[in-house]
Amino acid sequence: MGYQDNLDRLQRFGVHLGLERIQALLTELGNPEQSFPVIHVAGTNGKGSVCAYLSHMLQSAGYRVGRYTSPHLIDWRERIWIDGALIPSEDFQACLQRIDEAANRLSAELGKVTQFEVLTAAAFIYFAQQKIDVGVIEVGLGGRLDATNVFKQPLVSVITGISYDHQEQLGSTLTEIAREKAGILRSGTPLVSAPLGLEARQAVAEMAKRLGVAVTIAYPARRLGGDLAQWEAITYQLPLAGDVQLQNSATALQVCRLLQHQGWKITDQDLTKGIALTTWAGRCQWIEPDLLIDGAHNPQAAQYLRQYLDQGFAEQPIVWIIGILKSKDAKTILSALIRPMDQVFTVPVPDAVCFGSEELADLAQTLGAHATPQESWQVALQNSPKAAIKVLCGSLYLVGDFLSARTAELPR
Repeated sequence: MGYQDNLDRLQRFGVHLGLERIQALLTELGNPEQSFPVIHVAGTNGKGSVCAYLSHMLQSAGYRVGRYTSPHLIDWRERIWIDGALIPSEDFQACLQRIDEAANRLSAELGKVTQFEVLTAAAFIYFAQQKIDVGVIEVGLGGRLDATNVFKQPLVSVITGISYDHQEQLGSTLTEIAREKAGILRSGTPLVSAPLGLEARQAVAEMAKRLGVAVTIAYPARRLGGDLAQWEAITYQLPLAGDVQLQNSATALQVCRLLQHQGWKITDQDLTKGIALTTWAGRCQWIEPDLLIDGAHNPQAAQYLRQYLDQGFAEQPIVWIIGILKSKDAKTILSALIRPMDQVFTVPVPDAVCFGSEELADLAQTLGAHATPQESWQVALQNSPKAAIKVLCGSLYLVGDFLSARTAELPR
């Protein structure tokens, strides 16, 4: 049985927060997560981009860097990365086999481990085996009860921003969501945070004060023109699209500043080189001159996407090809994206619990949009006007299905 079959036996979209199972599993595996220092990254949006910047900057400084992110777009192995290379298939399968054996020994006591717990343990085993210098670890969901929240003393904790998403698990208010994300804070570990709104800021500040955590706010870089940006005295080329990257890159730079103060050997030249090498597939990515893909799947991410498009195409109709998971706030997402002159093709998200095309089209029409349900994104692309700017978005799983059909190369 290959790793695909092993993982497909577990529920991909289920959420079962809690630390009891993962802590017991890691103990059974010899606590591989204690073998390397980590930077732990939480937040509603921007986590992946910040992890990408960090891993490339630290790699440019000569460190062996492990990165664990989620979700993947095409292949499970994208989640586990060392110095630009995905975990090899045979190593991944070996890690999964070890975990399966350990989980079976614990099953009577703890029940079934979740898919995310298995993947998290696999990353930690592989990073320990490969003797990485540092791990850049992205929270899967929330923070406090996320399976990644098992580190006793990270080098730096990071919050990339807090907005509405996953309210069923994290709470209905920004205060509740912020408390969950601030659950990654540790006494003695500094926090780097993007600027937060009042509710979230107060909740994070309360937690930081209680734990004696020093908080550094990472303010966005300044755009100098085109893709050129400046943060402190560092001028660099932004490789990722959208003004939100002024914030994400600055957050990563601020983390590296703290690491420099901690004694890590990182030069400003390493930082600019690392940023220039950063890629992050499926996020504001132009596939063709008239086709953009973006995984925007919550209201804030949708606002960022619309702002980006308005900078270049404010007076031009957009053709949206949109699929949204059933658990998401589809109405608010659509409201943020669509203008009256735009055309909307609604599509299903393959192999996911999602809004049906007709249901999503009806919802878009209540917002005044010209919306047409389509049976797939492929059909929607065929039916799109040739000269129009087309944007495929609404779900990373939809973006992943698109990329899987269009390329044999796995995102890195």
